Amino acid sequence: MLLHALIFNPAFQWDVVNTYLFDSSILHGLGVTLELTALSMVMGVVGGIILAVMRLSPNPLLSGTAWFYIWVFRGTPVLVQLVFWNFLGALWPTLSIGIPFGPEFWSESTNKLIPVFTAALLGLGLNEAAYMAEIVRGGIQSVDEGQSEASHALGMSRFATMRRIILPQAMRVIIPPTGNETISMLKTTSLVSVIALEELFRAGQNIYSRTFQTIPLLITVSLWYLFLTSVLTIGQYYVERYYARGTTRTLPPTPLERLRRLFAGKPVPKAKNDVVPGIEGGSHQ
Repeated sequence: MLLHALIFNPAFQWDVVNTYLFDSSILHGLGVTLELTALSMVMGVVGGIILAVMRLSPNPLLSGTAWFYIWVFRGTPVLVQLVFWNFLGALWPTLSIGIPFGPEFWSESTNKLIPVFTAALLGLGLNEAAYMAEIVRGGIQSVDEGQSEASHALGMSRFATMRRIILPQAMRVIIPPTGNETISMLKTTSLVSVIALEELFRAGQNIYSRTFQTIPLLITVSLWYLFLTSVLTIGQYYVERYYARGTTRTLPPTPLERLRRLFAGKPVPKAKNDVVPGIEGGSHQ
């Protein structure tokens, strides 16, 4: 009954959905959404790693600065941050470089330096860095401290230990929530419509504000979001599978392998943890 109502209800106007599914405005908005998602996540991941290392630093200035950043950006809505960056020119009409109380070497209008796309990128990327910092910190702390001590005993610097020993192992813990954050970021980009950036949702809004075909355009936009999140979910699965190579004797089957075994009537094997007998969980005694 539900499926019949979805397909044959004339109010959904599936012919209109088909008309606008590959419309040039929708595809342009789709491109902006993908670009904004990718750049925001790069900014968030890089910033999150830096903030996580600062949080774990024995230096109280570094750890305090990172804590304050996370407190501010996690404690305020991302929508408020987007609007703030878009209207930064109201606080500082111009940005300049020069000597304090002396001559200026360079000056430019803030609105020209931070157009709407840059404001959206700053709002999403800086906010994401605060969340990624906690994800990375949790991943780093999941690695046994004895490995850091052994690395320092071998003469490795703190930076080299973090880059070559800790982070590669922490990736197994970091990857799953990072994949979730990427999918969430893809959908969060729809918020930038409030600052008039024409991403996917805004493109749909612009069309139905002219044609008054609200429901078909919302369905069109939703179909694209569902497609993109499905692709990201599959990608996340394979990345997690790649980083699971050192923790299991048998890798989990891929979706295609599961389907082949299902149609062949064969049981799907389950991956077992690579546990050393007598050392539960593979940890050091």
